[in-house]
Amino acid sequence: MIESVLVANRGEIACRVFRTCRELGISTVAVYADPDAGALHVREADTAVRLPGAAPADTYLRGDLIVAAALAAGADAVHPGYGFLSENAEFARAVLGAGLVWVGPPPEAIAAMASKTRAKKLMAAAGVPLLAPVDPAAATGAELPLLLKAAAGGGGRGMRVVRELGDLDQELTAASAEARAAFGDGEVFAEPYVTGARHVEVQVLADAHGTVWALGTRDCSLQRRHQKVIEECPAPGLPDALRTELAGAAVAAARAVGYRGAGTVEFLIAEGGRPYFLEMNTRLQVEHPVTEEVFGLDLVALQLSVAEGAALPPRPPAARGHAVEARLCAEDPADGWAPRTGRLHALEVPGAGGVAGSGGTTAPRLRLDTGYTGGDTIGVHYDPLLAKVIAWAPTREAALRRLRDALRRARVHGPVTNRELLVRSLGHPDFAAGRLDTGFYDRHLDALTALTAQDPGPGAWHAAVAAALADAASRSLRGGVPARLGGWRNVPSAPQSKTYGDHEVRYRATRDGFVVEAEAGGVGDAGDVWVVAVSPSRVSLRIGGVVRHFDVTAYGDEVHVDSATGAHRLLARPRFAGPGRTAEAGSLLAPMPGTVVRVADGLTEGARVGAGQPLVWLEAMKMEHRVVAPASGTLTALLAVPGRQVEVGALLAVVTATDAPEEDPS
Repeated sequence: MIESVLVANRGEIACRVFRTCRELGISTVAVYADPDAGALHVREADTAVRLPGAAPADTYLRGDLIVAAALAAGADAVHPGYGFLSENAEFARAVLGAGLVWVGPPPEAIAAMASKTRAKKLMAAAGVPLLAPVDPAAATGAELPLLLKAAAGGGGRGMRVVRELGDLDQELTAASAEARAAFGDGEVFAEPYVTGARHVEVQVLADAHGTVWALGTRDCSLQRRHQKVIEECPAPGLPDALRTELAGAAVAAARAVGYRGAGTVEFLIAEGGRPYFLEMNTRLQVEHPVTEEVFGLDLVALQLSVAEGAALPPRPPAARGHAVEARLCAEDPADGWAPRTGRLHALEVPGAGGVAGSGGTTAPRLRLDTGYTGGDTIGVHYDPLLAKVIAWAPTREAALRRLRDALRRARVHGPVTNRELLVRSLGHPDFAAGRLDTGFYDRHLDALTALTAQDPGPGAWHAAVAAALADAASRSLRGGVPARLGGWRNVPSAPQSKTYGDHEVRYRATRDGFVVEAEAGGVGDAGDVWVVAVSPSRVSLRIGGVVRHFDVTAYGDEVHVDSATGAHRLLARPRFAGPGRTAEAGSLLAPMPGTVVRVADGLTEGARVGAGQPLVWLEAMKMEHRVVAPASGTLTALLAVPGRQVEVGALLAVVTATDAPEEDPS
């Protein structure tokens, strides 16, 4: 019997494993890099061991340090989570060699499947349909587009789409560097990039006694940068014959390598319904909760049971209902999915629980899996995933409605997140109808992130009004003057003003309450909006005859306004601009905090560069981000140095544009 488990991971998945261990009476051990010293997974563990350093290569990818930590803390088992060393056969062997229980598949199975290139050869021998591999060194234009993939890992890291032969070499370099940073192995392979296809996978679970379960299907087609955004179980709209074929292929793959534990076999479903084997992930997947909710299982508990040598029942429980998961990430989809960092002031999803597989009812239910709480800091070193919000209901339509409403009502205060994109994606007609493929965001991202996107509730202007009135109420209460009811009118006298982003709110505090002017440019007719009630934390407005309530929370100049129909993050602008330094024209500024991993080959001051040419690569949150030349011209300054940490806005280089117009002296 396992008595103590060390989780060789961090964040959400470490907290997820700890939760099950507590329920089973198993003590827990965390490991942590220096930036994670105060992280939630460290706080929740019974004991914790430091891994000195910050970069994954020095900490979470150091198998020797993790094995030593397990022994020092008295753990008798190691759970790898996902990512990092979870698909590293040598790490599994080291754990077993130290006399510890490995909560995962046999090292031989990991070795067979963790290298995608070897796995494809194995599956071909087993008769599973495959995409024909492509030799990057001999690729031709007829074979484009190509997909470059890391051989030693998944999660979208080390993946690149190549549409032009001229880009192949630099994309191979970038993919290999990203794979090496994420998995400690830079091997990359190429295969045809299939457009218009669905990403469908099968969860398998096997024991050491010959039983292999295929636990339905999951659709993971909504992806950005080849990383999943929204997942659901079962995959909608698949013919029964195809479901049976996928389950059979997944079981065959597991049996072919003597698999034990939880794993996932991924397929690409091309137009016309033809499946192709992609890879087998020899670990628990990020999206495992949707399978747990549909089958009423705790997959982590089953992993531990299988590791102890227990046998699975001959057949899994029957599937019930539908579950959908949304990944809430600290990133800005409107800015190229750029990660965002900073203080997370609040993370609350009303009504959400955290018990895996909590079936037994037909009422829709919510679940929250997270590695953060309010007050934590989102750093630059690791994945931007904040939380997974999961909804289960008897039908797909009910699950989508429950999840969309939960995300709308969630209190997510801090850096910019993809929350609004998730809400709009869940309500998109194509998604609602089950018309899914991996090109969804290629087609719809601009519309889904547009500021003018249709919103049935109050917009940013009304949120700014609520923020300004709450601020005024706070100041008036401090001065002993109570806030009263008032109306929306155009008034000739000069009011006070408060500006949030592009919205200037002009108002007066009168004997009868607050009076607000219509926004410049005419937002509604006078009399359309009335102030019903105001306090420093809550404002009620009657808008077009409908009373709407706004909860307002200020963190200095950062203000979050939440309502039943959506949320807004506002930044208050000072009344008077302070002295500041304007960046020189042509400056390349770091779009995010991160580490400079390399500069373009041969790039020196005085070099000629072309508009859009990648000049500097930053690594932030385990992904590489290119910084390109803003115009064609001459590189007149190069300050970026590989290995150097930079803050957001740091000057990396300066390009003086060719024939740049003279600056207007005024």
